[in-house]
Amino acid sequence: MVTNKKSAAPQGDDLEIIQASLSDLNLTVIAKSLEDHLRSAQEGGVSYSEFLRRILVEEATGRYERKLARSLKRSNLGASKSLEEFDFTVRKKLTKAAVMELLGCHWIKEGRSIICVGRSGTGKTHLAKALAKAACMKGYSVLYVTAADMLDEIHAALADNTYHRIFKRYEKVDLLVCEELGYLPLKKEKADHLFRLVSARHPTKPMLVTANTGFENWGKFFPSQAQAIATIDRLIDQATILRFTGKTFRKPKEVIGESLEEE
Repeated sequence: MVTNKKSAAPQGDDLEIIQASLSDLNLTVIAKSLEDHLRSAQEGGVSYSEFLRRILVEEATGRYERKLARSLKRSNLGASKSLEEFDFTVRKKLTKAAVMELLGCHWIKEGRSIICVGRSGTGKTHLAKALAKAACMKGYSVLYVTAADMLDEIHAALADNTYHRIFKRYEKVDLLVCEELGYLPLKKEKADHLFRLVSARHPTKPMLVTANTGFENWGKFFPSQAQAIATIDRLIDQATILRFTGKTFRKPKEVIGESLEEE
């Protein structure tokens, strides 16, 4: 019910007590903006329910934005682009509608991994980061890392007895984004770490992986064919495979340098 009667807003000590109570309840956004909302409500003659709705929506929005900011910081994603900026016209094997559907993140809830395969410069990282950011916005915990850095950290943890803690960090996150898998040959110890991690996450915790070569070539990056098969089978089980074909957007540095000199 809307009323035109203007009742006096709390002033002085009463306002301070209310703000302190809101802060004690961790309603910090409302505490900061309460005075402005009270003044607006008094001048506009809004109903009690509308006033309450406004301040609760503002608090919820503020909490979501703070949580998202923390999640993005912990994710290690850095700068990312949206899928609206992705040029699907040059990636003939990617259907825009199907890829955009992935922004809903149902695949994470279902435990289905995504494998992006294609040569360097075809947009794998662009798409991977866009999907990872969408996951953060949906409330999922995300961790972005290159395969080499991840395996180096896990292996180094053996030396200072932090292996269990470091391994759990990669195992428990809702979505693990692993870039550049299969770029360099793996020594047996690191191949063991990778197999154990993939096995620990399968089948409920998905991974988003980028690789510049098809699965048929992954065997040469592992110390044994058996280890390669065991790891790949778990990684691609029920996974969505996105193939990036077409020309690369990157240019060799020497070509760029020459063009700059000409200018």
